[in-house]
Amino acid sequence: MYPVYRFLFELQEISLLIWRSFVNLRRRPRYPGEVLRQMDLIGVGSLPIVLLTGFFTGGVLVLQTFPTLEYYSIQSEAGRSVATSLIRELGPVLTALMVSGRIGSAISAELGSMVVSQQIDAMRAFGTNPIRKLVAPRIIALIFMLPLLTIAADIFGLIGGGVVASLIYNQETHVFIASVRNGISTSDLVGGMIKPFFFGLIIGAVSCHKGLSTTGGTVGVGRSTTNAVVIASIWVIIFDFFLSKALHFVLDMGPI
Repeated sequence: MYPVYRFLFELQEISLLIWRSFVNLRRRPRYPGEVLRQMDLIGVGSLPIVLLTGFFTGGVLVLQTFPTLEYYSIQSEAGRSVATSLIRELGPVLTALMVSGRIGSAISAELGSMVVSQQIDAMRAFGTNPIRKLVAPRIIALIFMLPLLTIAADIFGLIGGGVVASLIYNQETHVFIASVRNGISTSDLVGGMIKPFFFGLIIGAVSCHKGLSTTGGTVGVGRSTTNAVVIASIWVIIFDFFLSKALHFVLDMGPI
């Protein structure tokens, strides 16, 4: 029962942290400068790794699927398969996992270091709310920036798929583009943009919680950082399943 109790306790603490973060948005002082700084660190800082991930994911999708499609003489649908896979699933999930590894670890390490060096206690002594000052701006920045990073990953994924189809399999570019257009529906775009909002919330809440609950000195900082990345990544993958099921029901998505 101990693992179940620990899971429920962690879920309760993270839920309370999210609630307190959004409640504190209604109170002053607010920290828009800190939100913008975190958006810059998260968005601009993560852009290169997200673009690389998207580009080569799209490329490898075409590399693996094109021979099978060609066997059935439907190679003209290569763009459709790449677009649907990227926009519905791979774009949001891979972007969230990359951001979790880069930003989630940084948030947990930063907050954990502040805890063990008693900077958090000093903030409370001076009347500053750590949740309002440190947690809320990071969660807000992740919620806003992760969808934008997902769009960038999707676009570069389609570019990567088109490059591979053109250079390796000699497919005309206009054929690939037409297939992409035919494969993208409004429900795919809406579903692909809803997921990153929830993923950003998960990454931000888990990372901040692990950082603020750090114990054991500098060794504990490393342990909290590792746990933040692992737990956030697992939650993203698990939540993606249930969110995909809900979106299929609500948006009436067709088959891939």
